[in-house]
Parts: sequence; C-alpha cells; structure tokens
Amino acid sequence: MDYLIIAIATLSGLYFHWWLFVRIRRWTDRDLALSMAGEDQAWRAYMLASLAEAKQQKVRRKDLEGWLRAAAERYESKNPEELG
Repeated sequence: MDYLIIAIATLSGLYFHWWLFVRIRRWTDRDLALSMAGEDQAWRAYMLASLAEAKQQKVRRKDLEGWLRAAAERYESKNPEELG
C-alpha cells in the first residue's frame, strides 16, 4: 500500500510539473507575439492568428521568433497608414 501511495504522489507531481511547463511555454509564446504588436488591437489579433498558424505549421520553437518577426513585417508592409 505504501508503494501505491508513493507511486500516485510521484505521478501526480510529474504530471503537474509537465502541465505547468506546457502552460509557461504557451504564455511565453503568446507574450512574444503580443510584444511585437504593441497596443494596436488589430495588430495584436493578427499576431495571435500568426502564432496559431505557426503552431499549425509546426514551426520549431527556436525558429518561432524569426517567423513571428517576418509575420510582423508583413503586417507593417500591408498597413503602413495604421501605424501612424
């Protein structure tokens, strides 16, 4: 019975740490995308959509910043009058 309790506690702890790790990675990716957009709500929505597209295309994490910067540059070139 002692081994069962230890196993359950260990597995629960491992699951919690994995879940927290995944959540922090999602938060940092979202923060990266939003930091490139500033306060413009349309740009923020575009960057979040770009982040979702990057996830769908399975862009590697180390390439994500460059991919998002390219997406931000595409937005800037399409909407220069909105940037004021």
